[in-house]
Amino acid sequence: MIPGMALPLVVIVGRPNVGKSSLLNALARERISIVDARSGITRDRVSAIIEDQDRYFELLDTGGIGLVDDDHLEQHVEEQIQFAIERADVILFVVDIQTGPLPLDQVVASRLRRAEKPVVVVANKTDDARHDHESGQFTRLGHGDPIAVSAIHGRGRDALLSRVLTLLGSTATTRATQPVMKLAIVGKRNAGKSTLVNTLAGEARVIVSEIPGTTRDAVDVRFERDGRNFIAIDTAGVRKKARMDDIDFYSYTRALRSIRRADVVMLLIDAMVPVAEVDLKLARATLDEHKPVVITINKWDLAQDLAEPADFGEYLTRVIPALNYAPITFITAETGKNVDAAVDVALSLHKQAQIRVTTGRLNAALQTILERRGPSAKRGTKPVKLYYATQVAVSPPTIVFFCNAPSLVRDEYRRYMENRLRELLPFREVPMRLWFRPRGEGRAARG
Repeated sequence: MIPGMALPLVVIVGRPNVGKSSLLNALARERISIVDARSGITRDRVSAIIEDQDRYFELLDTGGIGLVDDDHLEQHVEEQIQFAIERADVILFVVDIQTGPLPLDQVVASRLRRAEKPVVVVANKTDDARHDHESGQFTRLGHGDPIAVSAIHGRGRDALLSRVLTLLGSTATTRATQPVMKLAIVGKRNAGKSTLVNTLAGEARVIVSEIPGTTRDAVDVRFERDGRNFIAIDTAGVRKKARMDDIDFYSYTRALRSIRRADVVMLLIDAMVPVAEVDLKLARATLDEHKPVVITINKWDLAQDLAEPADFGEYLTRVIPALNYAPITFITAETGKNVDAAVDVALSLHKQAQIRVTTGRLNAALQTILERRGPSAKRGTKPVKLYYATQVAVSPPTIVFFCNAPSLVRDEYRRYMENRLRELLPFREVPMRLWFRPRGEGRAARG
């Protein structure tokens, strides 16, 4: 493929609650966008890469045109929609066959005519083939014959994809560029995650507002540095569990999924607010997934007169001791100060997590550890003997230690070994996974 060549863009538009997010999920065959009976759930441009028979395009979900937003973000949502329409190669105009054409559908149709882009009318919620003929009522919108689909049940998916790919022609033949790194940006509400993503993207890619909870979906945003492609995953701000409603819960589960599929996690902490329960919860999630994490202190321009970086680092080590190995960076997302440096640190962690050490070097480190302190045994049990070790995986670095009694290895000694291994091996700033196995399982573990 041609390096840096962008995929063609297909944009989903329509009035609120016609099933735009369900259509994105159906075409992607994955629950990417939040689906809820309430209108206005989607605010940002949520995207997915679609592949069909070795042809590729980016599919973009948008907020509802004419949305009345509870948080008065209508203008922000409209700006995101207009930006998407201007960049679109093909537009999917979603309507609801169960309501028929409504005045707001006419408003959308008129707006799309001014855009002068290829438009496919998608008559959604056609759950039964007996009602396909009813889609003809939407021809009056002036954008050709509709395609009847049921996004929830997957009806009409192949026909719709065929129409889209015909309109895209040869532009859809390029494979999507694999990102160098997927960076999940997580944090509590109003920590500045969306501002940071927009700074990385070099454009207003996601809505930024002083209203907490503006971002609800996990939004993948591609950005480029030094000719290389990256993905920043903007996640919803997490709040205390006791205060979560249904949308908060969906957003939180997507934030957790984003951590799982990321290469590196950037834990964004507001310098002006004390570390709270939510920060600790997200730190635990990154630990549970064994993800490299860079702790990033945002709004440092406002706090640097109140504290020194070293003092703040000591504070973080005290309140988040489980991440005492993680590097700390200080940024101002709004101005972009030190943002590139923070990404460089994240990239360094990504590379570090992929290092594979030789068995000889690993066992030399094991011998050094044992000479300093061997595993202690509980009274009345046989002593634990560690024989040798081998690295069986990367990302995270996974090391198997073969011994006589794996069940007798204490958690406290596991932590001790992990800390010593950081000193002796090139895994100083990334999490490791340590396994203890009976010596006879050596061949199976290495396989």
